[in-house]
Amino acid sequence: MATQQEKGQAFRALHERGSAFLIPNPWDAGTARLLAALGFEALATTSAGYALSIGKLDGAVGREAMIAHVTAIAAATELPLNADLENGFGDAPEYAAETIRLAASAGAAGGSIEDSTGRSEDPIYALEYAAERVRASVEAARDLPVPFMLTARAENFVTGRPDLRDTIQRLQAYQEAGADVLYAPGLTRKEDIADVLSSVDRPVNVLAGLKGFSLTHAELSQMGVKRISVGGSLARAALGAFLNAAHEMQEHGTFAFADKAVSYRELSELLKR
Repeated sequence: MATQQEKGQAFRALHERGSAFLIPNPWDAGTARLLAALGFEALATTSAGYALSIGKLDGAVGREAMIAHVTAIAAATELPLNADLENGFGDAPEYAAETIRLAASAGAAGGSIEDSTGRSEDPIYALEYAAERVRASVEAARDLPVPFMLTARAENFVTGRPDLRDTIQRLQAYQEAGADVLYAPGLTRKEDIADVLSSVDRPVNVLAGLKGFSLTHAELSQMGVKRISVGGSLARAALGAFLNAAHEMQEHGTFAFADKAVSYRELSELLKR
């Protein structure tokens, strides 16, 4: 049984390799175990995927339930886990810092803090305040008795503000604040990702699995990306198949969807590993 110390060390080592690693996003313990059985080296939670799995919208789960979810996913496998902690579930820097401590106690080897406020009328924190929140989170991570990698997220491109210049300035400020990993979800153009990579000197996570995203693992790795996640895309893919099957039954009265379903045998074999 891997200790949290060992998971933390393994997670950091993945970011120090010469090539990018894939960090897929399960939404429950079962999908975490399946991904581990397939040979992935680390996992990340997805706030959107988990919220959908319990019939809620992204951002509506709350800290207590999310920490319980992180606990369940961390315990499901031997793999290092990065926790999607949204904006820390509160505006104040000290609240974000406490969320980091709770995530580490739940078994996470790393976690992300966003600069999104969660408020549609004012979606992004002012740069200075956002950096202060990252700094407080970094300090909390450094004070932990186990390794913990702090990822700082610049949310411009997923909140309707596709401003690359501001995004890069924010990532640079979060780097200065001590973040271990930098992440700007929503970037799909190779040129934009390249600009980010050339502007910072920390490992960069890229979100794949978006519409219009055509870059491959190999291409991203060659560019210098260190970590590739897919956010809620796996959950949405599964729910898409579910809805297609439901529509087929309801609208046509047929059940051909079962021909494409994974077999119990295959799932059982994976879960035995």
